[in-house]
Amino acid sequence: MSNGIYPLTIKGKEKLDEELYHLLHVEKHRIIKSIEVARAHGDLSENADYDAAKQQQGLNEARIADIQSKLARSEVINPTEIKSDCIVFGAICTLKDLDSDKVVTYQIVGEDEADIKSGSISIFSPLAKALIGKKKADIVEIKTPKGEKDYEVIKFKFK
Repeated sequence: MSNGIYPLTIKGKEKLDEELYHLLHVEKHRIIKSIEVARAHGDLSENADYDAAKQQQGLNEARIADIQSKLARSEVINPTEIKSDCIVFGAICTLKDLDSDKVVTYQIVGEDEADIKSGSISIFSPLAKALIGKKKADIVEIKTPKGEKDYEVIKFKFK
């Protein structure tokens, strides 16, 4: 991670590949058509449609470059093949919040595949960083905007 490697699960890589394909083969063509239509309206200096389409084009090209960079630096990891006695990338961790006794489960995944609602947290998140290297029954302390939170590692697995 610090050496520029971008970790991804197999699902995460597939998701980025699909997004890149969509941006290159669908969005790019749609934006080009929008620019052509806006140009046909005449004076470009006061053409809001043209400005909006050019802005969309810039954002699309920036996202394409971002995804291509991440894929070029990616290390695709299959969590089902991991054999580790401590928490590493790809682990599905069950944690107990020591303040509320609430039990939560998160999988540590790549940045673009993280979705807290579906139980996936980014490898770059404070919680994931604190979990890396921990074992069952270890206590994890993290700082949040609301103060310190303590979690106990109940279990972890790879699948």
